[in-house]
Amino acid sequence: MTDDATARRIIVLRHAKADWPQVDDHERPLAERGRAEAPVAGEWLADSGINPDHVLCSTSVRTRETWKLVSHELPKRQRHTVFEKRIYDATAGEIIEVLKETPDDVADLLLVGHNPGVQNLVEVLAGDESLGDALTQLRQRGFPTAGIAVLAFEGSWDAVEPGVAKLVSYYTPARD
Repeated sequence: MTDDATARRIIVLRHAKADWPQVDDHERPLAERGRAEAPVAGEWLADSGINPDHVLCSTSVRTRETWKLVSHELPKRQRHTVFEKRIYDATAGEIIEVLKETPDDVADLLLVGHNPGVQNLVEVLAGDESLGDALTQLRQRGFPTAGIAVLAFEGSWDAVEPGVAKLVSYYTPARD
């Protein structure tokens, strides 16, 4: 059990670029560009010293494929990966409810999801708190595919609520 001053991070990853074949939206796979950019996002996480304890991933094909490619770039295997259908097409508030269920022994949680939910989540959790110009950059650039936002907060997972975190890093993959 951890106390209320426990430092935690929520690493928010938007799925990599998806293709648009004639399938249901949930079943859309990654496009060629997505298969190239997902490992780059994983390399950024590894180079930043981020190796999550726990992963919450939407059940869509594109998020599952993104996580598989990202995870191969990380230095150690994650203890738990949960494929959570409630993340697909979720609002920020719905995602917060899922985050509140995170086990207390998790310090770093990676969420793999979809826009607009993930960008709204980051903005809601950070409020106006960010390190440097990370929040300004997020608001100007949006949350592109394979983009990553790292939020830090202190406290328990069940205390996650709007304004509780600080946006400490924001990464977007380079585009050709």
